[in-house]
Amino acid sequence: MQEKILILDFGSQYTQLIARRVRELNVYCEIHPYNKYPALDETVKGVILSGSPYSVRDEAAPKPDLEGIKGRLPLLGVCFGAQYLAQRYGGEVKASDKREYGRANLSYVNNGCRLFKGISQNSQVWMSHGDTIERLPAGCTVLASTADVANAAYAFEGEPTFGIQFHPEVYHSTEGTELLRNFVVDICGCSQSWTPDSFVETTVAELKRKLGSDRVILGLSGGVDSTVAAMLLHRAVGNQLTCIFVDNGLLRKNEYRDVLENYKELGLNVVGAESGDLFLSRLAGVTEPERKRKIIGSTFIDVFDQEASKIKDAKWLGQGTIYPDVIESLSVNGPSQTIKSHHNVGGLPDYMKLQLVEPLRLLFKDEVRRVGKSLGLPDKFLKRHPFPGPGLAIRILGDITAEKVRLLQEADHIFISMLQEEGLYDKVWQAGVILLPVQSVGVMGDERTYENVVALRAVESTDGMTADWCHLPYEFLARVSNRIINNVRGINRVVYDISSKPPATIEWE
Repeated sequence: MQEKILILDFGSQYTQLIARRVRELNVYCEIHPYNKYPALDETVKGVILSGSPYSVRDEAAPKPDLEGIKGRLPLLGVCFGAQYLAQRYGGEVKASDKREYGRANLSYVNNGCRLFKGISQNSQVWMSHGDTIERLPAGCTVLASTADVANAAYAFEGEPTFGIQFHPEVYHSTEGTELLRNFVVDICGCSQSWTPDSFVETTVAELKRKLGSDRVILGLSGGVDSTVAAMLLHRAVGNQLTCIFVDNGLLRKNEYRDVLENYKELGLNVVGAESGDLFLSRLAGVTEPERKRKIIGSTFIDVFDQEASKIKDAKWLGQGTIYPDVIESLSVNGPSQTIKSHHNVGGLPDYMKLQLVEPLRLLFKDEVRRVGKSLGLPDKFLKRHPFPGPGLAIRILGDITAEKVRLLQEADHIFISMLQEEGLYDKVWQAGVILLPVQSVGVMGDERTYENVVALRAVESTDGMTADWCHLPYEFLARVSNRIINNVRGINRVVYDISSKPPATIEWE
């Protein structure tokens, strides 16, 4: 049985980051809403309480039931979690006159406690709270202080229960990983056996047990998630897996052909469905972004269903769902507001009567890549930039025509090719070109032109949840602009998008 750490979520923006840091220590962990966590069996080695947008003094603040956890299992409260433990067990939490947001330094550290073993005096930590623990419960010991917060960390005497008012999971807490290692390895006793190789071994064995001799269908996109999911399933069931790759007419230049050829190298059983004309006909005249996504999603279902119906006796539908999607559906406050609909095979209708199998549902994006490497996937799959399911449709602002798709494919091909040629592709998390519904005046030779404007977009990220725009060299951007304008008739102006996420999304629609 896989040992694990449970993280109880109170709605903090940092909760996923706690999980990522624990996973980086090769320790498996799961995030659950504070009011809906699984039974505590022998596999649970410890519990972490997350931060929260609430104050513990609010009437509506989360109030977890820690019966069976506190005093029995190692317990670490982070920020709100620390304040809740203090208040719940007899301490006092007040709104502070000296609120701490951002960097702070520990002015006192008790290195005699295992949680702070090896943590430096004056270590930098990241604070994000308006309340402060004014008085600790009886029987608690101060472990760390800052200039403004006396009770920055504490422990309950005689039991492995700790509270810290700072966030060890963010990079600004320079020894935060060391503190988390002290908790999950030294205090909880986790063996650090959660590795890509062990994940592959246990997942393939579980898939063999679960699927037996059943037939499985999987929708391939060419991206890393669906590719790694396909390889895990292929390793488990071999030719019982049939992959369907749908060409929606909105892929990058030559992508349908290139991706099919790449998959042949992997030995996967792949069926291609060229359906570009159908997608474009249904999108004709549509300009509203959400409607575009819905049309593409429903058309994808129609095409996928038609291809899937040719595969007799299929019982399972494979998907490349990853852990952030799972967490989102289980969040404390329910699924978050829809910023944009995701194009996913998950919308397949009930009448297909297929059971879901999602071999990556426990992994973050960076973990998917590490598992892919363990499976022996070439870099051209693992390092491929994410590409949106609706494809170029959401990079063409306004209505979509075959000519606009062609224009954008040509411009995008130049941008991506030049990133690869000049050694910049692997430094960028995602890049693409957006065709704007704007025309501008230009001069080519002695002639006045009135043609299209495109925007280049390139961002740095680890998981797409936040992203910063890439500081690509001006000289490189100038060469890209020059090549696009000289080679793609119909475009006479190129701009560069310098917006980060948030507030902007990575895609424009």
